[in-house]
Amino acid sequence: MEKSDNREAIAKLAGQQKLQRHEWRALLTQLDKEEQEQLRRQAVATATSKFGQGIYIRGLIEISSYCRNNCYYCGLRCSNNNAHRYRLTREEILDTCRRGAEIGFNTFVLQGGEDPGQSDEWIAETVRAIHDLYPDKAITLSVGERSDEAYRTFRRAGATRYLLRHETRNDAHYSLLHPANMSGSNRRKCLDTLKREGYQTGAGMMIGSPGQTTEQIIDDLEYLDELRPEMIGIGPFIPATGTPFANEPAGSVTTTINIISLLRLRHPDALIPATTALATLHPEGRKLAIQAGANVVMPNLTPSTVRSKYAIYNNKASTGCESAEEIEKLEKELNSIGYHINYSRGDHKPTE
Repeated sequence: MEKSDNREAIAKLAGQQKLQRHEWRALLTQLDKEEQEQLRRQAVATATSKFGQGIYIRGLIEISSYCRNNCYYCGLRCSNNNAHRYRLTREEILDTCRRGAEIGFNTFVLQGGEDPGQSDEWIAETVRAIHDLYPDKAITLSVGERSDEAYRTFRRAGATRYLLRHETRNDAHYSLLHPANMSGSNRRKCLDTLKREGYQTGAGMMIGSPGQTTEQIIDDLEYLDELRPEMIGIGPFIPATGTPFANEPAGSVTTTINIISLLRLRHPDALIPATTALATLHPEGRKLAIQAGANVVMPNLTPSTVRSKYAIYNNKASTGCESAEEIEKLEKELNSIGYHINYSRGDHKPTE
């Protein structure tokens, strides 16, 4: 495509119109610096028109580093004998929520591996305990693939949001990243169930994962068009020790940032986080994502005694905010690029 065609495709996307595959392909592979800047400016304009200058904060609580799965890219995979394992007790989780509530968090994100030691019933009871203590706060779960009944139970207990990255829409690529007992079709079935059960649902993918092609990224973008998730998590692949992909190169920060902008234009109401993975690969990763259209940060409230054990990839950046002083630092960081913390829950629905 010519430069003028790329600019037209960006304008078309800003009107929330679907793109043809050749247009996606050009925007993913042929943008020069001037066009990237145009894309970024347009994405920021779209984000600020919807959300103003406020950036939502979600308190991340990593509840367990045990996982029954053996995903080839994840440091928590069950066959990684060098992984350091822990699981928080319900009392520890409630205490973490209490500390988070005291400094202003209105959303808690409980994230963990698919830990057999934290059953569906245990998770539901934990969600119910948080909801009873903090009925006005949003509770997000990110605990993997579960049964339809489990998702219904979590919802009745008080969970309102669920994060489950689809990872890749291409089934052959999914099989490259996961063992044979896992399937992309089941992952998508889970996402369909979450939408049906009324969750604000989050999907997303890694950029630069082993074997990934531009055509597969286009498949992902078209799948997100179909799913219309309320939340979209995009981060670069980072290798993890103790996995088959330990020596693979990390994904591109620039490509990830560009895709955040593309997704902001296509899904203007979506909650798009500035991920820890970006902050891990680039010291200004969080700022770069916000300046590309991201509107959520997820500071880590996990107790510092175990935080380093949740090693899903190497050298994970520490973005803790478990004190008022650290929240003030985050506020100053956002102020330095013209933004501020929005403490509200941020319940947004996608544009039809």
